[in-house]
Amino acid sequence: MLRRYRTAPKKRGCLFPLLALAVCVLLLRVFSTQLLTAAAKPLIEDDGLRKADAILVLGGDGYGDRTLKGAELAKAGYAPFVYVSGAPRLMGYLSTDQIQFAEQKGFPAALFREARLPIDAESTRTEAQFLGPYLTGQGVKSILLVTSNFHTKRAAKLWRQVNPNIQVTVVPSLDPWNYFTPEGWWKTRPGQKIFLYEWMKTISLYLGV
Repeated sequence: MLRRYRTAPKKRGCLFPLLALAVCVLLLRVFSTQLLTAAAKPLIEDDGLRKADAILVLGGDGYGDRTLKGAELAKAGYAPFVYVSGAPRLMGYLSTDQIQFAEQKGFPAALFREARLPIDAESTRTEAQFLGPYLTGQGVKSILLVTSNFHTKRAAKLWRQVNPNIQVTVVPSLDPWNYFTPEGWWKTRPGQKIFLYEWMKTISLYLGV
């Protein structure tokens, strides 16, 4: 004689994970702007303004915004001159192009000093390793470090690690297209790429890779 087995009723407890997931999705949707903004802020450091021996504009200034920011700071009296870092190019150095660009915008040539990098200086770390001793040799003990806003936190950490004898005050600059701002980096493809790329480099730095 066959026995009939009743199927055990599904426990109501299995609905809890689904409900929790739905609540999380809803919260992420409601607070997405705040969360995305918070994710970008750790990349940025702004130390305010103070007088220094010199202003250093880091390389990679594709639009001239870093160089113009450094020139504005020097013109305002925060340092006597601006070192513009630049890697070699086919017909010279990027720093030469940046200084000429700033001159076209009305800043005097006497305001600038070129900090020409060797051909193998292809990262912020190697830039700091080369320029730190160079600046020290010029009698520079404190700098206003000017770079793009998304690059400030990582650049500051590297410079302080490599050159502890130089006092570093970080000043961010914005690119003319505003691709990367904490409040809207996810709205453009360039902003998204900058965010992901910079976080990858930042994580590598902290892992010592």
